Amino acid sequence: MDYQKIAEELLEKIGGKDNVVSAAHCATRLRLVIADNDKIDQEAVEEVEGVKGVFTSAGQLQVIFGTGIVNKVFEKFAVEAGISEASKEEVKQVAAAKQNPFKRAIKTLGDVFVPIIPAIVASGLMMGLLEGLGKAIPTLHDSGIFQILSLFSNAAFVFLPILIAISSARVFGGNLFLGAVIGMIMIHPDLMNAWAVASAESVPTVSAWFGLYQVPLVGYQGHVIPVVVAVLLMSIIEKKLHKIVPEMIDLFVTPLVTVLATGYITLTVIGPVFSFLENLVLDGAKMLVALPLGLGAALAGTLYAPTVVAGVHHMYNALEAGLLSASGINIWMPIATAANVGQGAAALAVAVKSKNNRVKSMALPASLSAFLGITEPAIFGVNLRYVRPFIAGCAGGLLGGLVAGITGVGATAYGVTGIFGFLITTDFTIQYALIMAVSIITAFVISWILYKDEQKIKQ
Repeated sequence: MDYQKIAEELLEKIGGKDNVVSAAHCATRLRLVIADNDKIDQEAVEEVEGVKGVFTSAGQLQVIFGTGIVNKVFEKFAVEAGISEASKEEVKQVAAAKQNPFKRAIKTLGDVFVPIIPAIVASGLMMGLLEGLGKAIPTLHDSGIFQILSLFSNAAFVFLPILIAISSARVFGGNLFLGAVIGMIMIHPDLMNAWAVASAESVPTVSAWFGLYQVPLVGYQGHVIPVVVAVLLMSIIEKKLHKIVPEMIDLFVTPLVTVLATGYITLTVIGPVFSFLENLVLDGAKMLVALPLGLGAALAGTLYAPTVVAGVHHMYNALEAGLLSASGINIWMPIATAANVGQGAAALAVAVKSKNNRVKSMALPASLSAFLGITEPAIFGVNLRYVRPFIAGCAGGLLGGLVAGITGVGATAYGVTGIFGFLITTDFTIQYALIMAVSIITAFVISWILYKDEQKIKQ
């Protein structure tokens, strides 16, 4: 390949160097923040040699070149554009600043909950495996190793507010350890455990705000959004104090006042209000999935991919974390899997049916990525370009979601979909396989029927 020529053509097709705000690259994609998206000729970009797909996500123009090619293209591109390489995080921050407030809020939720995924997956996998082994070998419950591992398996869920508080403090620019303290306050053992409230004869209360009302002394186990809001307030207070408190006493005054103010407001205002609002959202999600004949889950499976296109799918991380924390079962993951593998199957049909080698080389890896839970390459690189495969993928999400609603499949973690989802659905292996099979077959057949090489739609 002539990387110099590729860089020059790419720069020309995206509106010239004055239209490039920031740039970076990952293992496979060039990530660009563009000043004016109207100046981009996306169809022409797709025709540049080496380009395997183009899509816009989270305020970034992402051009897929593939491993080993993207870094060489970027090297020439940076020289032509007269820019220096930014980190992926810096590019994300620049891109986020261009988004509307709603999308920025949704992205913030994603930034809080995505880093926690490894802890949740580890606990969820261990919980699922232990449950399966316990059913297969009933005597295992009495063994010491089972009891120790059982303690390990639920640790992340018992102390989830602390994990969320630390992650939130990182996102909002607050002190991580002060954030951890706020999380600890919210699940302090002197508060009644939230999971014990239902069976308790009475709930202790305390007078707040000069006797204006009584606040229940109940912990926030099973809640996630109140923790995020509390740490947001903490970060705001801490930053303000750093600016006004003299440096000589800042080390003592700022942490003390921050924890006192945030802790009191959290237990008396933020906690009660936002836990109520969060319960409404979670109850709404459960009611949607529980609609008769799986109709609610089918609707959710249909609309899942469009929310990815809209860039607001990060909200599902908070929803799934809330479901897990409240009940220990994530009923949203199987629906997400139906939507994801549906888009993957639609792209696979394009790869198999197309006689264009360039389309094949782009669609096949994109479909495999979707089966593993990463759908952006399939959605933006293939299905949306031809429109009809995207519709086919949504149809797969509809029928797969329908099966998910009827069977009631649940998961013990979040952040994992597609093939790897089998690891966190121990009790629902056959049902989960059925969800995937229905979605894949539906999307593949419809995409095969509708797709034609000449049906490319200009964007």
